[in-house]
Amino acid sequence: MTSQPTPMTQVSFEALDISALATATGRVAVVLEADGTMDAAGRRINKLTRGALARLAAGKDFADLKQGGLMTLAMPAGMAADAVDVLCLSRRPSVQDARKAGAALAKVRGTADMLVAAGSTRHLADLGFGLAMRDYGFNAHKSNAKPAEGAVRIMCGKPDEVQAEAAPLMAVAEGAFFTRDLVNEPANVLTTTEFANRLQAMKDLGLTVEVLDEEQLASLGMGSLLCVGQGSESPSKVVVMQWNGGAEGDAPLALIGKGVVFDTGGISLKPAAGMEDMTMDMGGAGVVAGVMRTLARRKAKANVVGLVGLVENMPSGNAVRPGDVVTSMKGDTIEVINTDAEGRLVLCDVMWYAQERFKPAGMIDLATLTGAIIIGLGHENAGVFSNDDTLCNAFLKAAKTENEGAWRMPLGQAYDDQLKSRIADMKNVGGRPGGSITAAQFLKRFVKDETPWIHLDIAGVASVTAETALAPKGATGWGVAALNRLVADKFESE
Repeated sequence: MTSQPTPMTQVSFEALDISALATATGRVAVVLEADGTMDAAGRRINKLTRGALARLAAGKDFADLKQGGLMTLAMPAGMAADAVDVLCLSRRPSVQDARKAGAALAKVRGTADMLVAAGSTRHLADLGFGLAMRDYGFNAHKSNAKPAEGAVRIMCGKPDEVQAEAAPLMAVAEGAFFTRDLVNEPANVLTTTEFANRLQAMKDLGLTVEVLDEEQLASLGMGSLLCVGQGSESPSKVVVMQWNGGAEGDAPLALIGKGVVFDTGGISLKPAAGMEDMTMDMGGAGVVAGVMRTLARRKAKANVVGLVGLVENMPSGNAVRPGDVVTSMKGDTIEVINTDAEGRLVLCDVMWYAQERFKPAGMIDLATLTGAIIIGLGHENAGVFSNDDTLCNAFLKAAKTENEGAWRMPLGQAYDDQLKSRIADMKNVGGRPGGSITAAQFLKRFVKDETPWIHLDIAGVASVTAETALAPKGATGWGVAALNRLVADKFESE
């Protein structure tokens, strides 16, 4: 069983032509200010509909709309369109309000063509981005799913400039779609081999992609990573993706992703209720893959390497047991207390390998690592842990700019002390108190002193049960936009 990528809605920008409003089919959208002020397109639609637009704008429901909100005139008389969607948006909206408006249009568009008369409204590239991001549905395994149809045309001033401004944003949307597809995919489809194959296909975008197999991982000494997958018939792999768009010889930024394609908990078996959600336990690897796709698509002037550890955590006669001691690539020994704390066992070896081979300018790991971070931060923020204030603050700024929730969490020796083992260099868990912090402390032991590092625990934000601002329920693609922004702000050459 294979799946086709979820197609993105085609969004284009063209010059305003008010004569086309009467004959446009599908849906027509128009922008009104909160006080009902209309531009030329609004006045034309109001005339065509014999004042219906003005009456809507004068009503209490429109007055109660927030910026980016929407109301609809169904079956407008005098127009060929099925509906007129009326956006409440100022001429100079914030970036987030423009994206919110685009998402509102996506939610009502269905499969119809849409013509958006936006005139001189600012941040229209972001409106198009919001529309593209929200217009997503994972239908790969629905037998009655209809192929995506309909395109969106946005009428505006200086369409060529807006189209150029939108291009890198659409690269972000494509990366986020790639991440969402990976995270939403069931584990019988997205095996470790299939995951690696999808990443190898990105060679066509200009990425250099290598796949390290179990024999190579064993020769490198990755006993920690390999122990996680030894109970599964799916072979463990590490995939290395390089984008060399910066100056030759410049140290890259390293992105490390946890790619547990399914997590039963191993011998420390999870409860049956909700285990089906563990198809998303490769969310960190999915985000890394999406970021690398975005960087390649927009031809980022930076050197970035993405490394993902792909494993499946299954119980079997060959599975790692609680109480086993394994040896990491670094050489440290680890007493496995809980086989369901497997993500850190994967990450630590990939992180050490990344530092040994690439000597990165910075390293960021992403993982759906702990349920504890959800207890602490809910589904609004990822947990951010770091040994470097400069890199951490740059990421937090990027995340805020992209409206992707992130909150810095503490580190400290007292948390690290919880990892002491009687028989090995460390345990893989530190008990229930501060569970997300002790997990980060475990990873910190595999970060070299000279390496600026961030750990992102994305367990609460990678896949959610309610829609977010720019995504339906399910996989969000959280982190693709923020990490792309960080690369653009901090690591790209002029």
